[in-house]
Amino acid sequence: MVAIAFASSGLAPLLTGGGTPDLNVMVYLVLLPYALFRWGSGREAVIGSTIMLGKVCLSAVLGAISFADVIAGFAVLSAVMALGAALRYRAWARMRELDQVKLLEREGLARDLHDTVAHHVSAMAIRAQAGLAASGSDPNAATEALRLIEAEASRALAEMRTLVRVLRRNQPADLAPNPRIWDLERLTGRSRTGPSVDVEVVGDLDDLPPSVGTAIYRLAQESITNARRHARHATRIEVRVAADDTSVHLRVSDDGDSSPIRPNGSPGYGLIGMIERAGLLGGVCEAGPNPDRGWTVTAVLPRTGGTA
Repeated sequence: MVAIAFASSGLAPLLTGGGTPDLNVMVYLVLLPYALFRWGSGREAVIGSTIMLGKVCLSAVLGAISFADVIAGFAVLSAVMALGAALRYRAWARMRELDQVKLLEREGLARDLHDTVAHHVSAMAIRAQAGLAASGSDPNAATEALRLIEAEASRALAEMRTLVRVLRRNQPADLAPNPRIWDLERLTGRSRTGPSVDVEVVGDLDDLPPSVGTAIYRLAQESITNARRHARHATRIEVRVAADDTSVHLRVSDDGDSSPIRPNGSPGYGLIGMIERAGLLGGVCEAGPNPDRGWTVTAVLPRTGGTA
């Protein structure tokens, strides 16, 4: 479109013998260089710039426009192209920041899953050693050990199916123990400058996979951090975890006046990381204001951790 518009406006007066339209008549052409530098590729921007500058120079050589018009034309084109490039860079930087947040969340989940698989492999090794030690006196001990090893191997493979979906950069692993769902009790209480936190856990969570338990803890921890940071005049944060036969439900709500601080616009980086973590495990995570007051984060994760 840049080639057609600028070439036509430059060649039409030569072919028809008419005068060149004034710049104020052709002001609509500035939309084309803006669009070119906003959404076009680098090659297209170079070719388009050559065509536009060539049109201005040709008009000046033929005497169709004055030297002052040439300077004005260059100034207008440069400003419009710079505006398009600046908005393009801003959008690109925003996408890079979002990708960085998602990558960091994937790295954290990769560490959690790595430790979970290592736990299963260690259990398999212990079972095998115990079976070999007892096989001389009790032939059935080896059979029982093989059954236990098979069960642990199945769990490890299930976790590995989730692990292969996670991208992780080559950075030192965090050697601290991964939190589990029962560690939510550590989040309770009242801080010196923030609202109190009440935690309620209901349902059968004994056989919950470690990856799911860690994810629930991380989601609750991030939700509490966001509530303490953004919920004005909040006095209480409620955390409720409920489990059924197929999934685990998390709900974190506060009673603060959050509407002036957390508008319903694009989600923040913390929420993006939470959505990414839940999605990698086959679940969903949502957040939004309550009808009357406060803010609520909900998440639903499958008990299998997305490996079924």
